[in-house]
Amino acid sequence: MANIAFIGLGNMGGPMALNLIKAGHEVRVYDLAPAALVAAKAGGASVAETPAAAVEGVEFVVSMLPASQHVEGLYLGGNGLLGAIRPGSLVIDCSTIAPAASRKVAQAAKALGISFIDAPVSGGTAGAAAGTLSFIVGGAAELLERARPLLGAMGKNIFHAGDNGAGQVAKICNNMLLAIHMAGSAEALALGVANGLDPSVLSDIMVKSSGRNWSLELYNPWPGVMDKVPAAHGYAGGFGSALMLKDLGLAAEASAASGSAVPLGELARALYQRHCQSEGALDFSSIVNLYRKKD
Repeated sequence: MANIAFIGLGNMGGPMALNLIKAGHEVRVYDLAPAALVAAKAGGASVAETPAAAVEGVEFVVSMLPASQHVEGLYLGGNGLLGAIRPGSLVIDCSTIAPAASRKVAQAAKALGISFIDAPVSGGTAGAAAGTLSFIVGGAAELLERARPLLGAMGKNIFHAGDNGAGQVAKICNNMLLAIHMAGSAEALALGVANGLDPSVLSDIMVKSSGRNWSLELYNPWPGVMDKVPAAHGYAGGFGSALMLKDLGLAAEASAASGSAVPLGELARALYQRHCQSEGALDFSSIVNLYRKKD
C-alpha cells in the first residue's frame, strides 16, 4: 500500500481521499477548511498542519484544487511545494485547470526529479463518493501505470488523453458539453412545464427519446424529479455554478488559442455568467432557475 499526501478536501477531494483510505492506503491530508480536516480524520486520515508537512516522505501527492492560480500557487509559489516533495515522487493533480498551467507545473517538477500527471475527473460528487469517477490523464504512459492503483481506488474509468496538459484539454471539452446539455435540458423542461406538462413525465419521455443526455438521465435539474441529486435538496453541494463558469472560461481560452469556433460554448458561458450573479454558490444544475417561472 502507498503513502499518499492529499491536498484539497472539497466536495470532490474529501470523498476521493476517503476512498484511498478504504483501499488500504496511508493518507495524510491538508486543507484550509478545519471542518474538512475533521471529516477526513474521522475517516482514518492523518492531518498535517501545512502542505509541506503533508508531503514529507510520501510516494504520491494528490491535489484537488479549484483553479489554475491555486495549483500554481501551491506548487510554484514563494514557498512552492515542489521544493518539499522528495525526488522520485509522483504528483497527481486532479484539478481542472488551464492546460498551459498544468504543463508549467509538470516542467518545474521534472526539473527537480519529480514526476507529474494531470488527471482531472468527471462524475460529480456522487461519483466521488461511490468511487466511480472517470480520470482523464495527461502524462507519460508509464506514469499512468504507476498511478493506476490509486486512480482505480477512486474511479472506474481511466483514460489516457496524451502528454501533459492533454487531460486538461479533454476535461475542458467535456465540461463545455456538460454545460450545454444541462442548460438545454433546463430550457426544455421549463418549456414543457410552462405548457402544462409534468416534469417527471417529460423527463421520462426525453430520456427514452432522442433528447436523452446525462443531465436528464442522471442529474435531473428539476426539483422533485429525481432523488439524490442537488435539485432534490435546494441545489446544495455538488459542482458549483461558479466552478462551471470557470471551466467555460477555460474553454473560451482554449478556443481563442486554437482559433476554434465554440458558439454554443460561448452561449453557455453567458448563461452561467448571468446565473452566477445570484446563485454562483449553488450546484450548476440550478441553471434551471433562469428558466422557471417564479410563483
